[in-house]
Formats: sequence, structure tokens, C-alpha cells
Amino acid sequence: MVYTKLARGRYLSSSAVNDIPKGHFSVYVGENNMKRFTIPLSYLEHPSFQTLLNMVEEEFEYTHPMGGLTFPCKEETFIKIIKDIQLEGVW
Repeated sequence: MVYTKLARGRYLSSSAVNDIPKGHFSVYVGENNMKRFTIPLSYLEHPSFQTLLNMVEEEFEYTHPMGGLTFPCKEETFIKIIKDIQLEGVW
């Protein structure tokens, strides 16, 4: 499932892989049931997102059976990090 940010706090879901907007990438998030989120590429430069990427790399080496980048954390935690980045308004 894809979650694309429409407006603050709202996400669009879709199961299609080819619906990722230009300038975005997708990640899988969840502890048991993975959900797919579409994230702006600019977030890759944000320190909070880089910290999350480093933690995932150290613990899980970016592996996922479906072949995508996976954040095996609670969905709520991931959404909070994304909202914090959005609130800064720079990214």
C-alpha cells in the first residue's frame, strides 16, 4: 500500500508501484504488517531521517523480502518523524 502526502496529516493510499511522483521514493514501514509510504527525496538530507536510515542500516542492513527499503518500526513513530520534518518547513 502506498501513502502519499496530500496535505498536512493526510495520506493517499494505493497499491500501484508506478504511482510514485517525480522527486519522491517509497519505503516500507511497520513491525508486522508493512505499509508503503511515499517520501520526498529532499528528506534524505534531513538529519532526523539520516539518523533513522543509519539505525535501520546497522540493525537490518536495508533488507526486505519485497526488495524495498524497510523501516521496521511502529508506523506512528515513522509518521511522527515525517511530521516533525514537515513542521520545520525547510525540507
